[in-house]
Amino acid sequence: MKTSIQIGKIIGIPIRLHITFLLILPVFALVFASGPAPYGFAEVGSTVIRYAFGTLTAVALFACVLLHELGHSYVAMKYGTKIRSITLLLFGGVATMEEIPRDPKIESKMAISGPGVSFVLGIAFLLIYLLLEPIWGNSPVTRLVYVLGSMNIILCGFNLLPAFPMDGGRILRAHLARQMPYVEATHKAAYIGKAFAFAMGIFGFLVVSPILILIAFFVYIGASEEEKTTEITVTLEGVKVRDIMTKNVISVPPTTTVSELVELMFKEKHMGYPVVDDKLRGVVTFSDVRKVSLEQRSKTLVSEIMAKKIISVAPEDDAIKALRIMSQRNIGRVPVMESGVIAGIISRTDLIRSIQLLQE
Repeated sequence: MKTSIQIGKIIGIPIRLHITFLLILPVFALVFASGPAPYGFAEVGSTVIRYAFGTLTAVALFACVLLHELGHSYVAMKYGTKIRSITLLLFGGVATMEEIPRDPKIESKMAISGPGVSFVLGIAFLLIYLLLEPIWGNSPVTRLVYVLGSMNIILCGFNLLPAFPMDGGRILRAHLARQMPYVEATHKAAYIGKAFAFAMGIFGFLVVSPILILIAFFVYIGASEEEKTTEITVTLEGVKVRDIMTKNVISVPPTTTVSELVELMFKEKHMGYPVVDDKLRGVVTFSDVRKVSLEQRSKTLVSEIMAKKIISVAPEDDAIKALRIMSQRNIGRVPVMESGVIAGIISRTDLIRSIQLLQE
């Protein structure tokens, strides 16, 4: 995510903070600092201590959310799934995986591991609270421990709701996938997830809770997106890059001017071209052209504006790999390389056309 910053790595996984997290953290700190017992510190006499514990509680709570996502990620990595990053967001965290395993048993284990971590943390904090409360009473420390314990139990229970793509919804999808085709199981789980989201949104509206309404919105969008992604992934199963790539590649030399490139774009109706002399040097697209003013286009060479970091696929790669690269990098086309030579090019349009044909 472009609007997130990386703060480090844990077990090799980049940990990122999204801008929404940085905005909501002070709000959580304020809520805890000014809220009544047992979930706030409003009764604490010292303003400094009150806000210090409010901030500490907010940070510790999001640390528990991070551990929840690490639970998912550890199990996923154990079964060979690559984790690209974990990002802390407005409403929690998300582990970005290369792909969700299609094996129902593995998906169930991955889905239950996060709530399992939250449950263990919740029980541990509540046991510590029971030990500290007779000694320290209703002190800020015991209240902090109680909040973390109860919040982790709530986090566990909420995530187990069968609202796909939340953890409970993934467990439901895995259960259904044992009895029917994977795509059908996804459709049913997504339908139930959307129904939960709709009900949650109505309830949030009735009790005037913007947070619940926003969560409902994100659950509904998440269910719709993952339903479509699953359908596309299954549709492209078995399709290789060589089956749908464009073999007759139109390329331009590095010495081409931007004006000449624009003329070529009008003529050929393609928005991106490999830049080739004795070998592939880069890729230039209309987005690169737009950065050059009209006055400078006749003086600027393609070699000056092209993307030099080449991301490519091989003819024998799965078509879904090309789609993932385009989605992750937000690019419209990828060169196809074979033995160091450009063998073709695959575009987002090629993939969309193939999906449409295969679904008919």
